[in-house]
Parts: sequence; structure tokens; C-alpha cells
Amino acid sequence: MSRFRFAAAAALSAILFAAGASAQAWPDKPVKILVPAPAGSSLDVLARAIGERLKDKFGQPVVVENKPAAGGTVATGEVVRAAPDGSVMLLGFNGPLATGPLIQKVPYDVQKDLAPVIITSSQPNVLAVNASLPVKSVPELVAWAKANPGKLNYASVGNGSSSHLNAELLKSMAGIDAVHVPFNGSPPAVLSTVQGETQMIFAVMQPLQAQIQAGKLRALAVTTPKRFPLLPDLPAIAETYPGFEALAWNGLVVPSATPAATVQKINAEVGAILRDPRS
Repeated sequence: MSRFRFAAAAALSAILFAAGASAQAWPDKPVKILVPAPAGSSLDVLARAIGERLKDKFGQPVVVENKPAAGGTVATGEVVRAAPDGSVMLLGFNGPLATGPLIQKVPYDVQKDLAPVIITSSQPNVLAVNASLPVKSVPELVAWAKANPGKLNYASVGNGSSSHLNAELLKSMAGIDAVHVPFNGSPPAVLSTVQGETQMIFAVMQPLQAQIQAGKLRALAVTTPKRFPLLPDLPAIAETYPGFEALAWNGLVVPSATPAATVQKINAEVGAILRDPRS
């Protein structure tokens, strides 16, 4: 082997070894999961469950930090600027990662600045209303809105979120008007609807369930194209407005320069947690 070929082979071996060692070492220091939603939100609960399992397996502290400001764009921007070593991740949702950048200026380019790791969940939103609103179905809600122009408003978990866009889609398809009142996360948005400051909300079931069971909110429908197997008694909005379909999703992302081997290891570890029936 020539001196040049030997040197090139040695250099390549060193690079591959370093990449492999980096992945094997993760996590070699404390990990931070940034959550663009407040404490107590469904996203926060999921992040803490993942963090606890990672800590138990690897013995490294995993800190969950809630930063719901500006529809999640503040937390997302912080991850973009973080060291690309897997020590700082974002458990984000479709607001700051997909739809938000389409409707507002954000300090990052999702495709260039972030690397996707894993989708952690995908589920329908539930359309719910304050229990005092005299409607029990989507057709009744639409009829009430048309009979009371200017009186309907709705809470969302943030600008550009599925919660926001689902309501706008319903407005468009049903030909009704409703004022958007954005919040930073599901807890304040749900509370606003419970207290009657807003009359309507689209959100995932987890933050709504207790209030529905207590009779403070009334669930009307789901956003899947057909009835959702876990909520079979709730009709799909598509039964009234064919073609209505929307899902809320969330997932982990890291800075784009994070080594592929590290991304793959995080994907494997978190994927195993999500598949575990104990999770």
C-alpha cells in the first residue's frame, strides 16, 4: 500500500471511529429537552416521561425546560443555536416546526437548521365547547354561529398550531365567523374555554378529558376522516363536512449539524421507550 493510500485509509478509519464513538457515548453529559408548551400540557407530560426513562437507563440527568413563548418559536430557536451533540433537543409540535413558519417570521429555517429525530405521537384534535353553549353537534354549532354573528370565539394553543388551523378550516368549510384567541399552550387555552372567556377549542384529548368528564366542556367531534377508534362515540367532523381531516403531531428535533450516528441512537432509544407498553 502506498504511503498516500495508507494515510487516506487511516484518516477515514479515524473519522468512522470518532463518529461511532460519539454515538456510543451519547449521552455523555446531562441532556436538556426543551418543550414549547407550559408545564402540565400533554407535550410536557410526554417529555418528562421520555426524560425519566432515559435517565433511568443511562444515569445522566435529563432536564425538561418549558418555554412556551411566541408559539414555541423561542424554544425552537434556542435548540437551533445549541451545541450539535444531542445534549439539547426540542420536543416540538407542528406549530413552530411546520405551519408556524408559513404564517409568521421566525428566527430559523426548519429545513436547514434542524434535523428530525423521531415522531413521538400523532393524534386527532377534539372539538369541544363550553358546556353553557346550547349546541351538542357540529351542525348545531354552525347553526348557532350563523344565527349569532360576531359572538363566537375560540381558544387555540398558539398561532400556527393544529389547534389554530383546525378552527380556521372549520370556519372556511362551514362559512362561519369566529374570533381567534391564541394562548401559549393547552392549559391556559383549556382554562379559558372552561371559564367561558372563549366558547370553543380544538385540542388533543389529554388536557380536555377531565373537564369533559366534569361536565364543564362538551366534546362534539374529532378531526380524523372517520371516527377515531379510541373515541368511537364522537363523530368525525368529516361526517358533516367531507374532506375535513387534520392531525396533531409532535416529535424530537436536534441541531442540523448533530452527527447522523447520534441522531440514529436517540431515535432508537426513544423509539424503544415509545413502543414499550409501560410508557
